[in-house]
Amino acid sequence: MRIPRSIPFVLAAWLAAAGCATTRPVPTSAPPPARLTHGVAVGEVTASSAVFWGRCDRATALHVRTASGLRGSTEVDDNGDFAGAIRLDGLSPNRRVVYAMWCGEEDTPPARAERVESGVFVTAPTADDTATPVRIAWGGDLGGQNVCRSADEGYAIFARIRETRPSLFIALGDLVYADDACKPQSWYGYTQVEGPPPAAAEVEAFRRHWRYNRADLAFQELLRSTSILSVWDDHEIVNDAGPAHDESKEAPGVHRLPPARTAFVDWQPLERDAGFHRSLRWGRHAEIFVLDTRSQRDANFADDSGASPKTMLGGAQRDWLARAVAGSDATWKLVVSSVPISIPTGGPIRGYDGWANFDGEKGFERELLGLLQGWRDAGVRNLVFLTTDVHFATGLRYRPFPEFTFLEFVSGPLNAGMFPKQELDETLRPERLFLYGPPDPMNVRGLEEARRYFNFGELDIDASGALRARIVNGDGAVVYERRFEPQP
Repeated sequence: MRIPRSIPFVLAAWLAAAGCATTRPVPTSAPPPARLTHGVAVGEVTASSAVFWGRCDRATALHVRTASGLRGSTEVDDNGDFAGAIRLDGLSPNRRVVYAMWCGEEDTPPARAERVESGVFVTAPTADDTATPVRIAWGGDLGGQNVCRSADEGYAIFARIRETRPSLFIALGDLVYADDACKPQSWYGYTQVEGPPPAAAEVEAFRRHWRYNRADLAFQELLRSTSILSVWDDHEIVNDAGPAHDESKEAPGVHRLPPARTAFVDWQPLERDAGFHRSLRWGRHAEIFVLDTRSQRDANFADDSGASPKTMLGGAQRDWLARAVAGSDATWKLVVSSVPISIPTGGPIRGYDGWANFDGEKGFERELLGLLQGWRDAGVRNLVFLTTDVHFATGLRYRPFPEFTFLEFVSGPLNAGMFPKQELDETLRPERLFLYGPPDPMNVRGLEEARRYFNFGELDIDASGALRARIVNGDGAVVYERRFEPQP
């Protein structure tokens, strides 16, 4: 389904047809009307519902209305950084939805078009829809290691994603670096927009980092053109974060996870009381399982022994994932994990942050092996992990047991430092399909060279159920592509 790059003409025609009255002249002494500050977004899209997000410049009401007449409102104030999320039900499956959002007391879109933000997305096909193809883009790692918004072109990677017209975009973690700073000059030497200092432990300090990245115009344009599936990882909190290790040198002895979580929720199209692990069905051929790898994990530095196996997911999330994947009748089961499977993150002293343990006792390998064994026994086929976090792109095929294989595709960074690695944990018998990153990452110079290695991932699933995986770089070039037929 084609989605237009911009839709102001659609919105204008809609408002004219609705006969919106011209607002009365505002006295010069009156304050200016309330406005949106950071564009609009929509997420958690199903075949019949979606959650709409906006942020106003003051305490007021936030409104949304679709072209078909569905509407909703919520009050926003400084307790939520003046941002709000509105769920609308009653949408139709596999439909293009045009919507408008605005701030203020009006319950219909104001006639002043500059106060109205418009967007468009597609709803999910139903689980029995075998005809509708899906395109999923995903990526993570944005604005880290002092590689931030270019003063000339911002985060241009989002324009490249928008050009591919994805059905949805999975923002797969590290979409801010709350533990890092963006200085006037990038690590790679280009001039960039200066950002806030590293957050200590106040919610407001974390919110500043979201305001910085979401102020990017290309990011806002992408969010107007499709839906987003929001995932958090460590740098929304602090490097390699978990409940047992979420402090920082800016605020020693203070837990950062609670205020970081509050700021994350403020800035996403999420229902405010919802958990972070969930699944979304997208037609007959795709079901997406989103993991929360931060909120419930044991300490990275704890031992993962047979007598006391560690958990990254916590018991409730692990049991849900085991049952949900085994019970899915989707052709492809897409598990969204913010940390990779066999690529090293962290280390043997302070603990590995990803799943692998590298033949030691500091990873989370036993939990993953238990899940994989259960899925093997249940006859699960066509399992794909989508990951980021390691700041280069790669693809891996695993064969941990006879007659059981699965895939992992890693993308990134969207716009951050780059650290390609050759090392792999061999426990799950990985076969590398490709590796994409700069050959000499410490000597990348200038935005033009860096942009060549910034990247995002893309999955196309066609009406037959075949999957095509791509990695697309910051210049829009496809640097890897391969088609996979589903196993029967």
